[in-house]
Amino acid sequence: MMQQVTVKVGMADLNIATDGALLRTTGLGSCVGLTLYDASVGVAGMAHVMLPTSEIARETSFNVAKYADTAIPVLIERMESLGASVKRMVAKMAGGAQMFAFASQSDSMRIGPRNVESCKLAIAQLKIPLHAEDTGANYGRTIELDSRTGILTIRSVQYGIKEI
Repeated sequence: MMQQVTVKVGMADLNIATDGALLRTTGLGSCVGLTLYDASVGVAGMAHVMLPTSEIARETSFNVAKYADTAIPVLIERMESLGASVKRMVAKMAGGAQMFAFASQSDSMRIGPRNVESCKLAIAQLKIPLHAEDTGANYGRTIELDSRTGILTIRSVQYGIKEI
């Protein structure tokens, strides 16, 4: 039996997989792991989104994968270059936790929930259905998307392993 290839997706990164490879990202706290899948061609994509909008970008070398509003269109473009169609894509996502309690409920401190909202808005605007999510709460996650099946496996210390 051949071992399944695993494609790593780092923080503020995105990648695609085909031919049964797995996409994996670790360390999802307030970050969101957004996955897209086109079952008809077996093309999977994953973005490890750190921040909700590029409007707050201050870096001199802009990283499109860092922000929900820029990562998702680039991910779709790369998937379409391998034969996927945005009309057939479905989304799943995990992460977006509120990792720390703050006395102030300032919107700027709600990075996790804002990341989730931004990802949902971006896929809704593109009419991509959100098939499943495991978001919020206050714990970290590691996720893996199988490009053969579209199954998203979520691992956490507190809750073990689950598939969506």
